[in-house]
Amino acid sequence: MTTSARPKPRPSLARGGAYLVLIVLAIVYLAPITMLVLTSFKTLPEFTRDAISLPASFSLDNYLEAFDKANFARYLVNTALYTAVSTIVFVITGTFLAVAIARRFVRGSGALFTLFLIALFLPPALIPQFQLILRLGLYNNPIGYVMLFLVNPIGIVILVNYIRTIPTELDEAAALEGISYVGYVMKIVMPLIMPAIATVAVLHALGVWNELILATIYLTKADYYPITRGLIVFNGIYGNNWPVLAAAVMMIAAPMALFFVLMQRYIIGGVTAGAVKG
Repeated sequence: MTTSARPKPRPSLARGGAYLVLIVLAIVYLAPITMLVLTSFKTLPEFTRDAISLPASFSLDNYLEAFDKANFARYLVNTALYTAVSTIVFVITGTFLAVAIARRFVRGSGALFTLFLIALFLPPALIPQFQLILRLGLYNNPIGYVMLFLVNPIGIVILVNYIRTIPTELDEAAALEGISYVGYVMKIVMPLIMPAIATVAVLHALGVWNELILATIYLTKADYYPITRGLIVFNGIYGNNWPVLAAAVMMIAAPMALFFVLMQRYIIGGVTAGAVKG
């Protein structure tokens, strides 16, 4: 007995509409980025003639010019150092703090966690922060600038909620083995929460890399400028040469885009578990 093949179901109108909306949103999102990429390969006469046309040739002259001018390389190194140091220090110290809060190893851990939640909705305290840095003698100092990024409420919230998903039986087993608190966090907790750590590291690094306001306030010496602060100087000197400026922006965005691509397989799991569980 043979059965006739069932006809394939046609896509519903709702699904087709959803795809259409997604395509439109993708175009709206990608259009400015595409224009920025194309502009970075144009000459200034080409851009002046037609800003949205394709470049005549994909030359790297704009990138070389942007890298050579306005102390771009120094600003890029400064930004990389600020981002790497602040992210590493925050991830390590934040993990130790998150474990203490999640496992209630300190008194008032619930209230402390609530304070971090409240901090998500509060504006930065720029004036007290400025006075503190000034009194510590760390104004216009790379160390003082890095210290501004050693606390990140959203990172603590993600880490705490992710750690709460780890079975408490591991705590008891570690205690029976006589493992110290440092050893417990480094050898047991950190390997288990790598998705959350990767998520927090990406979010934190993006914030430091793209920071402009704090860099403008706390760093007045050109040798200490991060790339975002240096880009203002770059725009002031070469503001009429938009293709070169577009090439500079592309070089700024490339490292964080690569970092995100390398860590993206951890990010979804880290965000969902860290934001929902707990």
